[in-house]
Amino acid sequence: MAEHSFPPLKNDLLLRAARGYEARRCPDLRALTPGGAAGRYLPEYHEAKGGRDFFECCRSPEIASTLTLQPIERFGGLIDAAIIFSDILVIPQAMGMTVEMVDKKGPHFPDPLQTPQDKQYIELMERHVDVAKELDYVYKAITLTRKKLDGRVPLFGFTGAPWTLLCYMVEGGGTKLFKQVKTWIYKYPEETKALLQKISELCVEYLALQVKAGAQIVQVFDSWAGELSPSSFKKFSQPYLAYIAKHLPLRLKELGLEQVPMVVFPKGAWYALDACADMGYQVIGMDWLHDPAEAVKIIGDRPVVLQGNADPGVLYGSHESITEVVTEMVKGFGWAERKKGWIVNLGHGITPFVNPDDLKFFFQEIHRLTKTD
Repeated sequence: MAEHSFPPLKNDLLLRAARGYEARRCPDLRALTPGGAAGRYLPEYHEAKGGRDFFECCRSPEIASTLTLQPIERFGGLIDAAIIFSDILVIPQAMGMTVEMVDKKGPHFPDPLQTPQDKQYIELMERHVDVAKELDYVYKAITLTRKKLDGRVPLFGFTGAPWTLLCYMVEGGGTKLFKQVKTWIYKYPEETKALLQKISELCVEYLALQVKAGAQIVQVFDSWAGELSPSSFKKFSQPYLAYIAKHLPLRLKELGLEQVPMVVFPKGAWYALDACADMGYQVIGMDWLHDPAEAVKIIGDRPVVLQGNADPGVLYGSHESITEVVTEMVKGFGWAERKKGWIVNLGHGITPFVNPDDLKFFFQEIHRLTKTD
């Protein structure tokens, strides 16, 4: 059973939608992106962050909680969930790797993995990682945030997917070529799979402990899934996403915790929608490369909810353009007929320099065009 006592949930719209139930309107999700770009579109984010390093904010439960709540407080009543302020790269940090957030550049690993023959890889594979201890600050932030939310909306926990985390650990940061990680999968496939399996096991425990701390729904971000061919996705991403979907419920049961909805987001891997629908996740996140109507056809009668998928770039445009995109989504996902099976979201995170008022208009249009009562 849960070890914390929290206020009752007043708005369960998103959790009901994630479980496939009909809803009085389509729930809105994204107002805060996990990761290095989190919250930068809000002026209050910069004020709360001050001169602190990004990961310093992640490691402070009070600051992380404050940053998580900012979109809820600014857009009160327009969004239906909060996403804990953290980063997917806390897993590599827990594994003993150094990760820095470089201003105007993003995450940087000063000493990325080179080859499986190197001492660093061998030690990393042999090292026991205590995610309960190493990532305790995340769990404390989740618990604190649940209490501060006072039941206004549910709280998301999340992790990076094994493939995406491997990309960062090998490339040393963001990249356009993916030269190093492609070298790994084509030159060292078995060692790659061994590392992916270790990361998968850590992700399961990490997510389970987030639920124990108070997360009510969890998401797995495979941000670099689209860099894999369909064949390579089946070897280096799909098995590990499926492992998490299978073993997280088992681990929650072992801990005596209630099951929570699980979301998978394989960004760019449009070809993997059908496979993802059979992995065991209740929700599949979609980027803007998907056609909603086609996605609905692919899912068919399987009990899977789709999440997405507006191009975040529309927030740079006019209100007329935002209305057009929202209208297309509402029609494409068949909301008028189904009243279920869809959670509104952007096709990826909010990009820098977005005007918060334009985001607010996006939310207002969703409410206007999907409300049924």
